[in-house]
Amino acid sequence: MKRWLLLGFSGLLLGAAAGAMADEGMWTLDHLPTKQLQQRYGFTPTPQWIDLIQHAAVRLAEGCSGSFVSADGLVMTNHHCANACLSQLSGSGHNYMADGYVAMKPEDEPKCPDVELNQLDSITDVTARVNAATNGKTGAERIKAERAIDSQLEEQCVAGDAKSWRCDVISLYHGGRYALYKYRRYQDVRLVFAPEQSIAFFGGDPDNFNFPRYDLDVTFFRAWVDGKPAKTPQFLKFDPHGPKAGELTFVVGNPGSTQRETPWIQLAAMRDDTLIPLYGYLSDLRGVLWQYGRAGTQQAKEAQDMQFGIENTLKVFKGWLATLTNEGFITHKQKSDAALRDWIAADPARRAKYGDPWAELAKAQQRGKELQNRYLMIAGGRGFGVGTQLFADAMTLVRGAAQRAKPDTERLPQFRNANLPAVEQSLEAKVPVYPEYERTMMAWSMEKMRQILGADDAFVHATLGRQSPDELAKSLVDGTKLADPALRKQLWDGGEKAIEASTDPMIVFARKIEPTATKLRKQYEGEVQAPTTKAGEAIAQARFAREGTSNYPDATFTLRLSYGKVVGWKEGDHQVPPFTDFAGTYRRATGADPFKLPDSWIKAKDSLDLSTPFDFVTDNDIIGGNSGSPVIDRDGHAVGLIFDGNIHSIGGDFVYDGSNNRAVAVDTAALMEAVRKVYKLPRLADELANGHL
Repeated sequence: MKRWLLLGFSGLLLGAAAGAMADEGMWTLDHLPTKQLQQRYGFTPTPQWIDLIQHAAVRLAEGCSGSFVSADGLVMTNHHCANACLSQLSGSGHNYMADGYVAMKPEDEPKCPDVELNQLDSITDVTARVNAATNGKTGAERIKAERAIDSQLEEQCVAGDAKSWRCDVISLYHGGRYALYKYRRYQDVRLVFAPEQSIAFFGGDPDNFNFPRYDLDVTFFRAWVDGKPAKTPQFLKFDPHGPKAGELTFVVGNPGSTQRETPWIQLAAMRDDTLIPLYGYLSDLRGVLWQYGRAGTQQAKEAQDMQFGIENTLKVFKGWLATLTNEGFITHKQKSDAALRDWIAADPARRAKYGDPWAELAKAQQRGKELQNRYLMIAGGRGFGVGTQLFADAMTLVRGAAQRAKPDTERLPQFRNANLPAVEQSLEAKVPVYPEYERTMMAWSMEKMRQILGADDAFVHATLGRQSPDELAKSLVDGTKLADPALRKQLWDGGEKAIEASTDPMIVFARKIEPTATKLRKQYEGEVQAPTTKAGEAIAQARFAREGTSNYPDATFTLRLSYGKVVGWKEGDHQVPPFTDFAGTYRRATGADPFKLPDSWIKAKDSLDLSTPFDFVTDNDIIGGNSGSPVIDRDGHAVGLIFDGNIHSIGGDFVYDGSNNRAVAVDTAALMEAVRKVYKLPRLADELANGHL
């Protein structure tokens, strides 16, 4: 299921850097805090240790982390990171997301239709080239210059082999530094093992972002190359005993984004103009999905992936809003901004260099508020098919044809040559399409567009015509043939001519929308994004000039290392211990969802060592995107698997509090015990233990 339409607001949520105290920090592997590690833990990472964890770590391109845990391409990540694959592979009579899946031998490992793994190969500083290309440019010219230099750098990086390599220009320290990240692509990713959802997400929403936890939130994939399991000699050895209390731990993964040094003026606008209305929007969508899922078992299966994502997002937003309305936090941010402004104002040279970027931000924020609804509904696609497969594919085909007709340096990032393999994989994926679900989501999306933009809006009139949203959605979904991947490939390969000649109603509909969407996107980029980026860079460059790389940069869904230890925290008047065990799982089980254990666990109880540690917490600094990250020890061995944070960690997007922010992980001791005794998979257990098939 396509997710790019679900939360088409990511460009409105801004990230930045943070000052490092205690065990705080999400550090790039080329600038690790070696002095702090040595002083606090007596540990200095060697070049060999860094190289190992860099190449053992992987990123799931759709938004999670993972790691190689054998020399034969075995990848460990979370069950919830595999939801899309499990749903897509589920056919008639099968629900692998709910019931789990086991491949008894490599030949039984089915290919996930739309999963890509990225393994970081190198990081190159390209700050000088990016700054030279964008210096002195504003508005649309700046956007054009950024795209041109990014395209040049990425094209040179992949060297004509975009199927094997992926390259991204990443802004660090909000423009204080730019880096080119080169990744090896793995697009043949196969499913090895997934447990039942009732144990992977035991406790459901009531336990989500809480602790104690009793979840086996794991899935094992395998990367394949040329029809054989990939050879991955740099992998994390699997420690079957897990960590001990107080032990030094590292989390290596890809945190999504943080806003820890974002100026308060931007955070306030994000809270008032984006998060609050979006919370209401997603709450409405949750209700639609809940009602749809109650119609039957099949409908519940169709809605489950989206519903899981919405529930998780709403809980995150609730935590964000709690932080962004906290008076102590607001005062702290305002004082921090004032101190930096005073530092700039104290020197005439700094005043001349940086100007007053806060004033520029205020102008851009106001313009963004004016354009936001139309931009999100039309250019972001939110008004036509949130969470749909068919409309998302239609827009990708229409937009992609127009973009590929342009020089590479002028295209949207998604459609640059270096990024096309991911687009093509998605379009060619053989995934199920559920017409009733598609009609429901399209109709609801268009109804919301009409509510938000107004029934008298000219674009709404032109789009809906004389049909109701229900009628239009039905005619589009029932009439389109885009569920056929062969047709999607034919249209993609045919380019602009094929798109213009197509009479498929969903393509015709997307063609009708795209001119207005393109105009709005360019307007938003030139009047909001470009000045916001320029002002944000001026602030970040001033901070960077004052602090340098002594601090870690904002999270950017790139590989980071955090360090910490296994430790509980004080909640009210009691201490929360850092571990749970199997015995606690059976005590917590009630026999009713969401505390109902699967039959496999009920049958295996007598054979299990109930003292086996199940889940544990550390004070490692993590956020969303770290799901699926391995927890490793000082020897570079896997001792756990991150799958959540506690409720206090949600505010970690804006501030880290080492007293109670905790990362939640599955213990490798639990994983090994479950694989051997619950699921009786000696082949997988031996591969984990020995590092080979």
